[in-house]
Amino acid sequence: MRLFRFRATIRPCVVLGLLLGLAACKPSEPPQTSIEQRQEQQRQAEAARQVAEPAPAEPTKPELPPLFDDIERRTFQFFWDTTNERNGLTPDRFPSRPFSSIASVGFALTAYPIGIENGWVSRTQAIDRTLTTLKFLRDVPSGPEATGKGAHHGFFYHFLHMESGERYDSWVELSSVDTALLMMGVLFSQSYYDGDDPREVEIRELADALYRDVEWTWLQERAPLVSMGWFPESGVIEHDWRGYNEAMLLYVLALGSPTHAVEPEAWTVWTRTYNDNWGVFQGEEYLAFGPLFGHQYSHVWIDFRGIHDAYMRERGIDYFENSRRAAYAHRAYAIDNPMEWEGYGEDVWGLTASDGPQQTRQEYEGEEREFRHYSARGVGLTDSFDDGTIAPTAAVASLPFAPEIVIPATVEMHERYGDYLYSSYGFLDAFNPSFEYDIPLKTGRIVPDRGWVASDYIGIDQGPILAMIANYRDGFVWEVMKRNPYIREGLERAGFTGGWLDGEGDDAAPDADVDTPPGSAAPQAADDVGAQQAPGDGMSPAAARSLGEAESRASQAQSQTPRDARETGRPPR
Repeated sequence: MRLFRFRATIRPCVVLGLLLGLAACKPSEPPQTSIEQRQEQQRQAEAARQVAEPAPAEPTKPELPPLFDDIERRTFQFFWDTTNERNGLTPDRFPSRPFSSIASVGFALTAYPIGIENGWVSRTQAIDRTLTTLKFLRDVPSGPEATGKGAHHGFFYHFLHMESGERYDSWVELSSVDTALLMMGVLFSQSYYDGDDPREVEIRELADALYRDVEWTWLQERAPLVSMGWFPESGVIEHDWRGYNEAMLLYVLALGSPTHAVEPEAWTVWTRTYNDNWGVFQGEEYLAFGPLFGHQYSHVWIDFRGIHDAYMRERGIDYFENSRRAAYAHRAYAIDNPMEWEGYGEDVWGLTASDGPQQTRQEYEGEEREFRHYSARGVGLTDSFDDGTIAPTAAVASLPFAPEIVIPATVEMHERYGDYLYSSYGFLDAFNPSFEYDIPLKTGRIVPDRGWVASDYIGIDQGPILAMIANYRDGFVWEVMKRNPYIREGLERAGFTGGWLDGEGDDAAPDADVDTPPGSAAPQAADDVGAQQAPGDGMSPAAARSLGEAESRASQAQSQTPRDARETGRPPR
C-alpha cells in the first residue's frame, strides 16, 4: 500500500523530464541506403558466408575391391589369348570358337591398349597385334558375291571364318551395327597409337583408310535412316535402325565420316521414335531399351557425361544419367521379381543379350514358361523378355553409371555362384538358377541344385566389362576417344553440345582439324524436321525434367494401345 501511495505522488513534471532525458540518449538512426548499396551489402555478406562455410565435399567414388583387378586381367586375357595371332580375328565365343565376330574384333582392338597401360603386354606386342589385325581387314576379299568375300562397300559380314576372313555362312548378314562396333575399335587404335614410330604412323593410316571406306549412305535405301544390313541373296534388309538402342554409335560414326557422311536429318529421324520409349518403369523415368547392352555399347567409347542432343536437352538429363536409371530399373525389377525366378534380388540382377539353356517351354511355378538359348533379354516399357537368365556383363558393364549398386552385385555373384560361373577368363556368359530340367541343352550345363550355367565366354559381353572397368578407374577409353576428330564431328553434327565438347572441365578435349563432310548443317529438333526447337539454355534441368515427366505420364494415361512388336534382338547365333 505504501508503494502505491509513493507512485501516486510522482509529479507529472518529473515524468516529463525523465522522458526528455531518455529521448536525448536515444542513438540517431543510420542514414537511408540506396537499393544498390543494400544489394552490395547482401553480396558482401553472401561472399563472407561462402568463405566461412566451405562447400560440401563431392561424394567419394566407391573404391573397387581386389576382385575387379582379377576380373579386368582375366577378361583382357580372353582377347589376348583367343584371338588368331596370324590375322587378328577374335572369336565370337570361346571355347566353342565357331567363327569370328567383327564386333569382337572391335572390342579386342580396344582391349590391347588397356593391356599396355596395366603392364600385361608391351607396347611392341600390342602394336604387332594391332597392325596384323588392321592389315588383314584391309586385305579381306570384298565384293557382292555370296561366297568367298568378307566385306562389301566398306561394311563387313557379321561373322567371318577364323582363318580366311570370308563370310561364315549364308545366314550371315553384312552388318551395319557390327561394322560400327568394329570401327569404334579401329578409331580407338588410331587415337591411342600417336607416336612417331613408323609402325604407329602406319596404324593411324590403316585405321583412317578403313573408316573412310565405309559407305554409310549405301545402306540408306530409306533415307535418312541406315538399314541393319544387306544379304547378297536378297539385298538390303528392310529394317532400319531407329532409336533407342545400341545403334546410337552407328549414327555418330556415319555423321562423322569424311567420305560417306549421312545428313544430320538422320539423327533427327533416329530420335523421332524416342517418345515411344520414354516413360516410368520401376520408379525410374528414362529412355528405355530392354536389354542393358543398348545402354552400354555406345558408352564404352563415348563419354556422354554433360553433353546433350536436342532430345536430352528437352528432358533435362544426359545419356549417361539415362543409363544410370536403366541400371537402377533393372535392379528394382529383380527385387520385385514378378515372375518369381530363383536367385533374383538386390545384388543379383541384369538382363541383356546372352546365352541361355535352350529354346523350350517348361512348367515353372505351376505355369508354362518360355525359355531361350541365345537371345536378347531385358525389361522396360518395351522390348521385354525374361526367362530367369542373368548375364554378369549386364551389371558389371554398368559400373561407371552406378558403382554403388554394381560393386555389391558383382561381389555377390562371384561369392554365390563363382565356383562354377567364374573361371579362366572371368565370368562365363550367363546362368539360370531356375532351369533344372533334364532335357538336351543348346549350350552350357546343369549344375545339380544350382541350375544352368553357360559354357562359353562371348566377346561382345566380355568387351564392355573390360572397357567399363577401365573407364570407371580413370576414364581411359573415353579420354583417348575425345582426341578423335571424327567422333567429335559426328557428335556435333548430331547436335550435341556442352561438357567436353564445349571445352568445359579439366578433361576437355583439344580442338582437332577434320575434313568437313558434305552437308554439315546443324541438325534440327527431334520431333519433326523444322517443326520444334529445344528449350533455350534458360530452362533449368529440373524444370525440363518436370516437363518431361508430365508429358510422359500424360501420354501413358491417354494411350493404352500396345506398340507393334519390333525386332530388337541381334541376329541368331
